[in-house]
Amino acid sequence: MAISERMKRKVKDSPTSQDFGAAGAPVDRAHPFYFGFVATVGALSAFVLMRALASASQVFVLIIVALFLAMGLNPAVEAIRKRGLSRISAVAIIFVSVLIAVVLFGALIVPPLISQGTNLIEIAPSLLSQLKDNPAIANINENYGIIDTLEKRLSSVTSDGALLFSAFGGVVGVGKTVLSGTFTALTILVLTLYFITSLNQMTGLGLKLVPASRRPRVALLTDAIIARVGAFVGSQVLISSLAAIFLTIFGVILGLPSPVAIGVIIFVCGLVPLIGHFIGAAIFTILALTQSITIGIAAFVGYIIYVQIENYILTPKIMKRTLNLPGAVTIIAALIGTSLLGLVGGLLAVPIAASIILILEEVVIPRAEKS
Repeated sequence: MAISERMKRKVKDSPTSQDFGAAGAPVDRAHPFYFGFVATVGALSAFVLMRALASASQVFVLIIVALFLAMGLNPAVEAIRKRGLSRISAVAIIFVSVLIAVVLFGALIVPPLISQGTNLIEIAPSLLSQLKDNPAIANINENYGIIDTLEKRLSSVTSDGALLFSAFGGVVGVGKTVLSGTFTALTILVLTLYFITSLNQMTGLGLKLVPASRRPRVALLTDAIIARVGAFVGSQVLISSLAAIFLTIFGVILGLPSPVAIGVIIFVCGLVPLIGHFIGAAIFTILALTQSITIGIAAFVGYIIYVQIENYILTPKIMKRTLNLPGAVTIIAALIGTSLLGLVGGLLAVPIAASIILILEEVVIPRAEKS
């Protein structure tokens, strides 16, 4: 009894039991000052957030590239897992294979690429001047001045004989470019390793945020989206590699200057959906025209024939119709992606569009049909 009395007295005397007065009236949320203050704070927060996102845009690009590379390597990882290995072992095998391929590429391709690429750019003005030997091209140049404009531009860049240094801002600029490129490549490599290792954990964590009744269906849709993206990324790289190999050999047969550099240009152009081969065909044909009109026509015809073989034979077999998109959707997606993120956006826009169409077909359209 005495203990209970002491506890009551202690609670009564404690600081928390002091009377701090009656609570005031609540803030009038309909008051113009309150609305203006909240709206201003919200606008400032949105502005700061947008500035922060803009400042970190390069980081987001690296994350997106690494994520899509991880999805592109995921089918190979899953194929190895079916042989009874763990995911960590499968990822290790794939990554070691990728590193070996990169080292071999650097040892065999990079030296001739640098030498031939530099030689190609340095002799470009003389190659352009040779185009004016043809009467038809000379007539076009007299009316529109296309060749003269290109010659002046190239001469201003290569006049001092140090194209690399002038293009990147001197010795310091070259050093910064090399360091920046190395850091970017290592960042993408590390992020890709983390993403491909923990891809299942990442998707599982995201599925936990979905209601349990819808989780199985969302899981199937997620797996389908990852499969589509992975199939596109891997298939597009393979198709671009085949185009580069074929046109490099074709360039050697035609006697074009710097065939290895031309092949790398074709590989990059082939990664861009739809419009990539138009750019590649223009570059390939112009370089062939510098040799002769006959070689230029042969190069153009050969390129067109290869594109037809790629579109109607190689692409359907490699893609296996995993991205059966309407032509208009593909064009619009590629244009929007290229305008937003350049080459990376053009490469990623098509699988993103395919994923959106999958969601529309499986979720939105059936729901609209039932309403």
